[in-house]
Amino acid sequence: MWLRTSSMGDEPLSMHVKKRLGSASQKLRTANPSSFMEGMIEDSFVYPAGDPRYARNALAPGSAPIETLFSTAQPRSLSFNLEPLGPDASGGDRRDMASREMRRMIGGNFGNEALRWFDGASESQRGLARSAALNYGAFFGSSFDANGLQSATITYEGGGHASGEVNPALARLIGASMSAMPGMRPIFTTLIAGRDHGSQWITFLMSNGFRLVEMQPMLDELGLGGRLAGLLQIVGIALGGRFDIPPGAALVAFGRGPQGVELELQVMLDAIADVPPNFLQLLTMNLRERPRELGALESFLDAFTPDDNVWPGRFSILGIRIGPTGPPKVSLFLRPIEFEITPAAARMPNGGAADVLPSTAG
Repeated sequence: MWLRTSSMGDEPLSMHVKKRLGSASQKLRTANPSSFMEGMIEDSFVYPAGDPRYARNALAPGSAPIETLFSTAQPRSLSFNLEPLGPDASGGDRRDMASREMRRMIGGNFGNEALRWFDGASESQRGLARSAALNYGAFFGSSFDANGLQSATITYEGGGHASGEVNPALARLIGASMSAMPGMRPIFTTLIAGRDHGSQWITFLMSNGFRLVEMQPMLDELGLGGRLAGLLQIVGIALGGRFDIPPGAALVAFGRGPQGVELELQVMLDAIADVPPNFLQLLTMNLRERPRELGALESFLDAFTPDDNVWPGRFSILGIRIGPTGPPKVSLFLRPIEFEITPAAARMPNGGAADVLPSTAG
């Protein structure tokens, strides 16, 4: 049984997490996540804040395993991912708990039809035979708006046979994309359940370095060839004129949205040696003509900035999603400063991108 109090006698980190999420929900005018998933938060952060055991996790190495997310696709939402059950749990335990929480939240908020979809889509991921080979097992994500739970997300570890577990039409496109872009390695599968739809995404690590223009043949295979210019503009401006990505510094996720096939490029900022000091200012240049989204980003940053600090934390991922229509959708992952472990504990071996990060698709 997972204890919900610290054996060290100190206040568990779960208290700080719930307080910050509660404060953020008030500022962003969303439902309070603790009303929906208090048990998972308490079971996942049983040790005191700053405990070095938190630092070694697959979601946010060097920090407690929780990351918040801003997305222009859902600008007025409170979204975050966490690694369930804390540092002592096995990958199988995390996978099983995350699956149970998905079923509970989907059934309780979206109904039986959505639950049947999830059970069918996740069946191949929940088999006992996979437990022995798991490292982190699964991540859990959620998004809240003023009306309550907006979506629930589970990211399952592993993706060696992922293309065979999705819609056949999407699987064919993924196969063609892998041929067009060498060095793609599937690493996890993400299922997103929302109020009105469910979707599945497959995420690949880009193990080879590449120039962004080299994505053109892959985008052509997906029917997104005309969308490269928008992706180039956002990445190029935000990274100070950089248009090449080092080996292991990017993920690419494929899925289907309401309008058709979508692709998301996720650039892992920790793996880029020369991210400009004014990265955020450069990124917001892409939002100058989208004042509603720019204002929502400012509100998001304010919601996660502690009263005794001037900065909310460390940006870990820049995501750009493109689909058949509409402008590119920008996402930004934040590791809140109050959940960082001490500098000594945070010095992690550079195991590369394969060890971390769920897809942000949702």
